[in-house]
Amino acid sequence: MGFGCTTGEGEARGTQFAKKTPSTDLQLETCHAEDILRNMSIFCQRKLFTDIVLRVESREFHCHRAILSANSIYFWTMFCIGLKESQQDTVDIKGVSADTMDCVLDYMYGGSKNIHEDNVQSLLEAADLFQMSGLRSNCEKFLEEQLDPCNCLGILSFANSFSIPTLLEKSRKLLLESFAEVIQHDEFLQVPKSELLDHLSSDLLAVAQEETVFEAVMRWVRHDVAARKCELRELLELVRIPLLDPIYFVEKVEMDELILNSKECFPLLQEARKYHIFGNEITTPRTRPRKFANVAEVIVVVGGCDKKGRASLPYTERYNPGTGEWTQLAKIPDYTKSEFAVCILKNDIFLSGGHLYSKDVWMYNSLLNVWLRVAPLNKGRWRHKMVALQGKIYAVGGFNGFSRISSVECYDPSLNCWSLRTPLLEAVSSAAVTVCLNKVHVIGGALNDKLNSTKVQSFDPLKDEWTFTTTTPFAQRCINAVSLNDSFYVMGGLMECVYKYDPKQDIWTVLTHSTGPLENSGLTVCNGMLYILGGKDDLAEGTDRVLCIDPISSKLSQVSNMPRCVSYHGCVTIHQRVRQ
Repeated sequence: MGFGCTTGEGEARGTQFAKKTPSTDLQLETCHAEDILRNMSIFCQRKLFTDIVLRVESREFHCHRAILSANSIYFWTMFCIGLKESQQDTVDIKGVSADTMDCVLDYMYGGSKNIHEDNVQSLLEAADLFQMSGLRSNCEKFLEEQLDPCNCLGILSFANSFSIPTLLEKSRKLLLESFAEVIQHDEFLQVPKSELLDHLSSDLLAVAQEETVFEAVMRWVRHDVAARKCELRELLELVRIPLLDPIYFVEKVEMDELILNSKECFPLLQEARKYHIFGNEITTPRTRPRKFANVAEVIVVVGGCDKKGRASLPYTERYNPGTGEWTQLAKIPDYTKSEFAVCILKNDIFLSGGHLYSKDVWMYNSLLNVWLRVAPLNKGRWRHKMVALQGKIYAVGGFNGFSRISSVECYDPSLNCWSLRTPLLEAVSSAAVTVCLNKVHVIGGALNDKLNSTKVQSFDPLKDEWTFTTTTPFAQRCINAVSLNDSFYVMGGLMECVYKYDPKQDIWTVLTHSTGPLENSGLTVCNGMLYILGGKDDLAEGTDRVLCIDPISSKLSQVSNMPRCVSYHGCVTIHQRVRQ
């Protein structure tokens, strides 16, 4: 019920003062302050002892300065620091409606929380105007209680407009957790593009399959094709298109008329096609699974040597950085190997060499969790490296027991055979090898028992040609390299820092300093971060640390421990289905 106005006394909130009666347990619980407020409300209705009139629109509210000042910093400032309003009997209030003022005064005089969806916005605006933290808090609590997948987008936008961090966090959390349901409601079709881009970019979007995200984008665009079709490319850049089911991709994406008529989208389709052909070799933000997808990027550690470097280990173990879990996989056949080479091709792990003259090559099938023997190398090699490029595997360099090897072999999985390619310009072993910008790069390595190389040899598979491309700021062996975002990173060789090289600018920089010298450790990229696993320290002992480096901030931290100390092991990243 509203407060009285100039047109009449109005109906009183009560007809008499709250009376004191003999003490009982129930009456003892009655708050003295509530009694006072109740009486003050009655005074206000009857215009008893009022000393200020608030004029809002065409209505007048007879109030008490003390009550207004006790509730509101705005009114306390007005009446207590000598402003002109402190000398007036009537004050005009702008910025609120009369109905809103009525609700505000109800709250001031009795703590009434008559908040509903039709007035919560105006009450929040009034709470901000009058600087009433209690009223604002009650409005925020009301909105939190209303949160639902059908309205969380609107409340999220509302919370952002009114700078309500808790409500903003809760509404965004609900949006991410219930995205598949949220996109079914009409509210989703009205979300501004800028907000949609923000939601789609989140790794925390809780979708089991990326198809849900693709369908959400297409539904939003088709709601107003004329105005929104020009936004298609920017939106699809945030969909993990390479991770769509290949059949779904062909039938639903490649055949979609809107996409077919958008030339700007063709590079995204081409990237997905390459991923379906070459697998993990194609790495972009769109090939990284979201955290709650049914597929995750995981690190696989293969074999290696024990802490003292004496015994070879048979273990194949999976580490999920998202959960911190370690899982045993199928053990390596003929595991008496060390300083072998591993790489990934189409999400399967290939392992070659492992001791002098070894030509053996094994493939770990990540879907079946089994090791299978494939075609052997033409030449046995040890302390070499392997990488995958354009659907083929290259085995590079190594040691044959007498000298370093310059020969290079290429494996064609469709033919299951190895063929010789143009040899290295400089024979090396224990070098770092990676693929970057469609070339194989061999960094440093051992030239003989005493000397190490400072050169980078780069191979162009189209020309079948090696060239020297740059000089390293170090001369080391027992090092590793990985590529990320068109740059590559090198560590190991008992160096105490991680180097970054930008091939486009031919610039070497120190990314970060490690926690201590390491060599023969595992180095891989997972979820856009660099991971260093195990390795041998300057005391020639294996370690069990799992270190993580953010390539953007250069921050290094220890995130886990391996099940055991290990060095000379293989370390790669694959995609695997995970339990939901």
